[in-house]
Amino acid sequence: MNCKIKIIFFIIFFSPAVTAYDSQMAFPSLGQSAVYSTFSQSGQTYGLPPFGSMWPGIKNEAGLLHEVPPAGQTGFLSFSSAYTSAPQGQAHYSYPSQGKPAAALSLPPCLFSKHCNTKTNQSFIYFCFSLLVTSPSVTLPAGAALPVGAPFSTAPRDQDESARRNPPSKAKGKGKKPDSSQSTENDLERIFLWDLDETIIIFHSLLTGSFAQKFGKDPATVLNLGLQMEELIFELADTHLFFNDLEECDQVHVEDVASDDNGQDLSNYNFASDGFNGAAGAGGPGSTTGVQGGVEWMRKLAFRYRRLKEIYNGYKGNVGALLSPLKRELLLRVRSEIETATDSWLSTAIKSLLLIQSRGRCMNVLVTTTQLVPALAKVLLYGLGDVFPVDNIYSATKIGKESCFERIVSRFGKKVTYVVIGDGREEEFAAKQHNMPFWRISAHGDLVSLHQALELDFL
Repeated sequence: MNCKIKIIFFIIFFSPAVTAYDSQMAFPSLGQSAVYSTFSQSGQTYGLPPFGSMWPGIKNEAGLLHEVPPAGQTGFLSFSSAYTSAPQGQAHYSYPSQGKPAAALSLPPCLFSKHCNTKTNQSFIYFCFSLLVTSPSVTLPAGAALPVGAPFSTAPRDQDESARRNPPSKAKGKGKKPDSSQSTENDLERIFLWDLDETIIIFHSLLTGSFAQKFGKDPATVLNLGLQMEELIFELADTHLFFNDLEECDQVHVEDVASDDNGQDLSNYNFASDGFNGAAGAGGPGSTTGVQGGVEWMRKLAFRYRRLKEIYNGYKGNVGALLSPLKRELLLRVRSEIETATDSWLSTAIKSLLLIQSRGRCMNVLVTTTQLVPALAKVLLYGLGDVFPVDNIYSATKIGKESCFERIVSRFGKKVTYVVIGDGREEEFAAKQHNMPFWRISAHGDLVSLHQALELDFL
């Protein structure tokens, strides 16, 4: 089933009954056969183009989505299932076309009326219409009219899309690879940039009490769970991941100091007696660590990050082996109780992560505001080690998420489509700066809607 048929199906299936209003013309039913006559093409594939080039800025009077970007820039689109009802009247969207002024599109008010009382239904309706107005060679639905003086031409976009999807240097037989555990970096089409806390896992809001307050949970129970998980995180980080040494030497990525590593065999290396003491080892009296930032000091720092990477890779599927039997039992109990208290938040997020991982040419990348070492400890303890390779984990503590996104784009290239998934304003702003679509996670239903969109190949 191609993308056009999917779009029509979900508009029909999820749209409520159309209500006519005195102040506007009635819209014909989408069930008429004439609507389907224009969808006669076959073989052309549709989907997200590279680097967000067809995600237009969208703005309506209800303020449901985001503003049109400045002229000359690729549009920005933000998704969320937490929509509200719009006033009874035309909802006006504007979107830029290549080399032309922004055109306006009028949509029936029934799509935003009180009859759309299901979050998931609304999410798909908005999503389907955003695809309709941005996909090439797609006929707009009945009742959608472009005003005079604002022509809508898809010819240049068709040519660009065709050139992107059929480059002369690529063989036709390499269209889409079968599902694989992880795609090679030079073969990627889409990368999903995930936030960690309050997006994939619930941790920080357990400690602050905001989760209990927002979702009506028992504050004392939730806080106790957060404190127990925090204890496990820092115990793992301190005992096995060199956090005492690396807390003041935090890096954005585990390979950031790899150039200072001379490749020495670390099998019998004694980290406890090599004299390294993080930032405090700045060459005090009698110190043998060398000056901070010096060759010897940097070499010992690189040794620790190399060993950290080895530990992560060795125990990413069995973190319990790093814990004592009592701590292992505590971890299993706390994780189970957190899942119950959060209505299986983590399990729901993992469904989307695994679905992306199973695709060909797609990848999950983690960008978190937690320091790198505790972030790795969180990933291991929450059972996400097999989903996020250590090379795909970035800490934005030092440089912020916008700079992290810039590093990721530099690594994977601008031909890849990036989709940002998170709960905070920082990642939303960073996504907007890089013209990346953003999917907000603010409630359990947003994770469910995300998984449905992924299942239907909308993302």
